[in-house]
Amino acid sequence: MSQGEKEFCFCTLALGERYRSHGLLLAQDIEKHSPGTKFVILTDKPQEFSNYSHVLAFPHQQQSIGCYHDKRFVIAQALSLFNTCIFVDVDIRILDKIAPNLKFLPGVTARSCTNIVKHNQVYISSVKDLHKPKRTRDLEIVNKLAQKLDLNLEDENTQFVMEMLFVVTRQDGREIEFLKHWETIALYCELNGFYGAEGYAIGLAAAKAGLPVRWDAMDGIVYFKDWVERQKIKKGQANPDETLIYFQQHEAIEYRQNSIFQKLVRKLDKFIGYYYRSLCLRLATLSNFNFYYR
Repeated sequence: MSQGEKEFCFCTLALGERYRSHGLLLAQDIEKHSPGTKFVILTDKPQEFSNYSHVLAFPHQQQSIGCYHDKRFVIAQALSLFNTCIFVDVDIRILDKIAPNLKFLPGVTARSCTNIVKHNQVYISSVKDLHKPKRTRDLEIVNKLAQKLDLNLEDENTQFVMEMLFVVTRQDGREIEFLKHWETIALYCELNGFYGAEGYAIGLAAAKAGLPVRWDAMDGIVYFKDWVERQKIKKGQANPDETLIYFQQHEAIEYRQNSIFQKLVRKLDKFIGYYYRSLCLRLATLSNFNFYYR
């Protein structure tokens, strides 16, 4: 690391035109509000970020079925270069100056986290009756997985981590073990049809690796996330006029008009990709048959 270079970086995953467009806006925000901070991106088209000197863009193709667990590859790449990485969802916006001397303790630091059992109680009670069977099955998968990993979900150290904004700091190589366990957990969850389980995977992998998970308000990072901001506005905690431009930019990307041909190509890519990654998943899990299939 060169003299004067920061020990932390921002990082994200940007696959596909929609997410690359979000990534370009986020790159501008980081350049403006955190000068000198590197931004590590795993993306299918690194060349699109070539105009930004602070962006370190690495080629990546989707590996996990739901794509959610590909975040672990981002963390791995970022930690190979920096002591601390701040993962942000690619559609997050940074709204204000970030202190140049941000410091985080070793382990995982989360903007939002809670014990898994407590999270599950709130989670299942908030789900509509129509979706309860699927959600209940997801939680059964987490319970069985915890048994296989010999983890106690009631332990306060076993946390659910909200994955839109969290930090990982190196700790004597435990972060490497954390990433290995995340892979094991990701494969198990996807094998059983629970694709969006990365919040559980982060917490379970950290607990298994002995990597502490801490809550931090992260007041030094002022950000915009569409659904978070909508909740604040609904509760009267935010002025909608102040973030109107960010909603407009977000929706312009999310609801961009595509031709019928583009839609067909996307559906075909999604169809082929799903079955290809499903086959790779089956092959990968056969190497530990007892863990994944019994």
